[in-house]
Amino acid sequence: MRSAATVLMLCVLAGGQTLAGQEEAAEFDSIARRGIERVYNLEFESADQDFSALVRMKPGHPAGRFFLAMVTWWRIMIDLDNRHYDEQFLDDLDGVVDMCDSLLKINRDDVTAMFFKCGAIGFQGRLKFHRDDYLGAANAGRKALSLVQAAASLDPQNYDILLGSGMYDYYADVIPNEYPFLKPLLLFVPAGDKKRGIEELTAAVQKGKFALIESEYLLMQIYYLYERDYGKALTLAQDLHGRFPRNMLFHRYLGRCHVSMSNWPVAGQIFAEILARVQSSMRGYGADTEREAQYYLGFLAMMDKHYEEALKHLYRCDELCRELDHDGASGFMSMANLKIGMIYDLQAKRELAIDQYKKVLDMKAYKDSQNQAANYLRSPYSQ
Repeated sequence: MRSAATVLMLCVLAGGQTLAGQEEAAEFDSIARRGIERVYNLEFESADQDFSALVRMKPGHPAGRFFLAMVTWWRIMIDLDNRHYDEQFLDDLDGVVDMCDSLLKINRDDVTAMFFKCGAIGFQGRLKFHRDDYLGAANAGRKALSLVQAAASLDPQNYDILLGSGMYDYYADVIPNEYPFLKPLLLFVPAGDKKRGIEELTAAVQKGKFALIESEYLLMQIYYLYERDYGKALTLAQDLHGRFPRNMLFHRYLGRCHVSMSNWPVAGQIFAEILARVQSSMRGYGADTEREAQYYLGFLAMMDKHYEEALKHLYRCDELCRELDHDGASGFMSMANLKIGMIYDLQAKRELAIDQYKKVLDMKAYKDSQNQAANYLRSPYSQ
């Protein structure tokens, strides 16, 4: 979710009462809220039932169809390497855009239709970003931004709108620096302002009606990945995991924050729990999640000088990397093999350590993995 094309998730229902009759509005909102909560907790079948009910209640309203597509989005999110749902997701969002266009032909100032259309376009761009179609993602972001701005001018008191504008402002400012190779694609995209983006997302968390969960999730990612303010990220991760304990992404971020803040015992407990959920085949806790848990548990065991336990975890991490890394060694593979070499040095198994460092030098560099490997080839690692 690092793309400037990312816009409006689960926030666009704010205009639902405009099209729904007064008597149906409360029930409509209640079902929508319940479905949204279920999506974030990965209760897909129940969420499908809720959003299908919205379609039956108001077949001419885009809410139900959009939220049904969001269920598919989270099916993608729990296993990004699996492209099985891509075509269905894009087709469903095309249907939402078509429906919104029909509404906008009747009333060009239909804010609800604007919301859902920009949400659908934004999510199409988001998937394209994950699939390395950066030009398509940038174009989607540009189109969605104009709709966000139009909706904001028509309904300035709607704090849910700040999710879309906040995401755009932050990522349009940050992405050119974080991903320099994308700069040529962003030449015709309006400039962003990351400070304003954080302020807008914070306001959406505090005052939004339907956007607060997604805004909080995005703020957590921003503070962790880009701002490196792990204290703020941890506060948000604790809240999200507490509310949605089945969501493996929130669970993983909780563990990462504790690692980044050197809260080692708590981090160990969290990743042990994550590994247990992997082993029980809990939804979303798949191979990618296990790889991360195995790495951190190996790292923590190494710090505690439980070297055989650490090796078991790190070798399992390496095994999973060889299944998952389709485009060269991931950071987990490089760092796991580096740590294995360091452990062998600590065990006075120098030849085995040298073999590991050579492997790392043949892998894609991750941070300073190759510099460390080269240094330890010259001189054994000592704790």
